[in-house]
Amino acid sequence: MFHNISFFISLVCCSMNDEQKRTTVKLKNMLGFLITEDFVVSAAHCDDSNPTHVVLGNHNLKNGNHQKIRIEKKIIHENYQGVALGNDIMLIKLSEKTHLGHMVRTIQLPPEEIHLRENQVCQVAGWGKTKTDNNKPADELMVVDVSVIDKQVCEDQWGSLPANVVCAGGYGTDKGFCQGDSGGPLVCQGLAVGIVSYNNGICNYPEEPNVYTDITKYLQWINKTCHCKHMS
Repeated sequence: MFHNISFFISLVCCSMNDEQKRTTVKLKNMLGFLITEDFVVSAAHCDDSNPTHVVLGNHNLKNGNHQKIRIEKKIIHENYQGVALGNDIMLIKLSEKTHLGHMVRTIQLPPEEIHLRENQVCQVAGWGKTKTDNNKPADELMVVDVSVIDKQVCEDQWGSLPANVVCAGGYGTDKGFCQGDSGGPLVCQGLAVGIVSYNNGICNYPEEPNVYTDITKYLQWINKTCHCKHMS
């Protein structure tokens, strides 16, 4: 149904209630999130699927009510060399400004670097798989609460971690992201603080925590790249 569209968007804001579901952007098996009327943040590894368009305001994949906008430019962080090596962040410049309204809104980034508390409850959303052995994505935008995991605990479970990441969900719980959720936001107190990067490929009861790119470590890069300091 969506074979000719590489990127689907619907943003998520606030606390993942109806307000927040207006701030998450969907790719073909990838996501991103709108930070200005014409800039999207996603994971650098999402470029592997070579997205050409974004679709916004579509919370149900069977619903054709959406905006479709061509991607003008993709800016991958200059130090990105692979998911496991970190810097998994990409900015997407849209060819035209989105029509903001009831179904499409931007999401706010932190104004400065912040430290997430262990066990702090945040949210992640997406249309990815809901079970490891199920290749069918969810039709409806799914939202789940996830708890922040101490960085040292996360590193102990993985053996090593790249710099500038945060961990939340997927460890000691069946709550977290799955394949197809890459590039979406980790939202804490209404702010997009992380980008879905990688897990161990098991979505039911994974042994390693879910890993996100820490957006707060890239605020200067984002501001310099898109000239959008007003976004926060």
